[in-house]
Amino acid sequence: MQNLKIGVVMDPVVKIDIDKDTSFVLMLEAQRRGHEIYFMELGDLFIRGGTPDARYRRLELARATPHYRLGESRTGSLEEFDSVWMRKDPPFDLKYFFATHLLSLVDQSKCFVMNDPKGLREANEKLYALRFPEQIPQTLVTSDMARLRAFMSELGGEMIIKPLDGCGGSGVFYLNEQDRNTNSILEAATDTGRRMVMGQRYLPEIRQGDKRIIVLNGEPLGAVLRVPLESETRGNIHVGGQCVKTEVTERDREICVALAPLLRADGLYFVGLDVIGSYLTEVNVTSPTGIQEVNALNHVCLERNVIDFVEQQVEKRVAP
Repeated sequence: MQNLKIGVVMDPVVKIDIDKDTSFVLMLEAQRRGHEIYFMELGDLFIRGGTPDARYRRLELARATPHYRLGESRTGSLEEFDSVWMRKDPPFDLKYFFATHLLSLVDQSKCFVMNDPKGLREANEKLYALRFPEQIPQTLVTSDMARLRAFMSELGGEMIIKPLDGCGGSGVFYLNEQDRNTNSILEAATDTGRRMVMGQRYLPEIRQGDKRIIVLNGEPLGAVLRVPLESETRGNIHVGGQCVKTEVTERDREICVALAPLLRADGLYFVGLDVIGSYLTEVNVTSPTGIQEVNALNHVCLERNVIDFVEQQVEKRVAP
């Protein structure tokens, strides 16, 4: 395989946690194979006429202090890259949204973009799962507080609510009819009926953990279980969830099989599925993480699979 020129759109490289960040190990593996890595932030992208361009800098990485070295700033067409990775962390805001439009102008017969910008726009990480109603717990999306309270009663008096634009467990609440704060929480979460939220049946299996399944081109690579603190409902690592070794079960594979055709059609090649018990709860597409945790617990190297896939996709584009 020839050496590739890979552009990575991401958050400031100085903020990388080299022991947890998935983008770090993906770039490190690509670098190990001799590929050149170039760093970009959202603000470095621009369009001249109909040409998607960027300001970028050569990036060299190491598990060391400091962990990076940046070269001189250069400017050029994104189509000069063999592959561009969109690895900007959530939230999915307007700046991110417009960046996906710019990346959509890249001719993908020349440059492999991962994940596909159009797919990123389509796949809200909470709402995308609703396309697979048989795989998810009972769910309601609304801004109507009375409807949410009625739904909670139908579920037996308890439920989880989530903001549609949240990430890392932010804004997720466990509600119970017996809690005198429930109405206040609903008022705050919906902005007194002006903002849509997602209500879902509370899954007691969360006490055993929230499973993150790493999926590449529709196939599960591995998984990690994030077990919440005793004082928490959320298993997210950001809020103290403990990572525990787990397996990809037959039920997990059923979920992946159900999602795979649409994920591939939407160009969502590298995603993280969140599963509690036997139910899919979220489809993470913007900058899914979890590879380092799976690697550490299972003594594997999942980033090799991902870079193999990138190389294969690039090779298809240059084949005669």
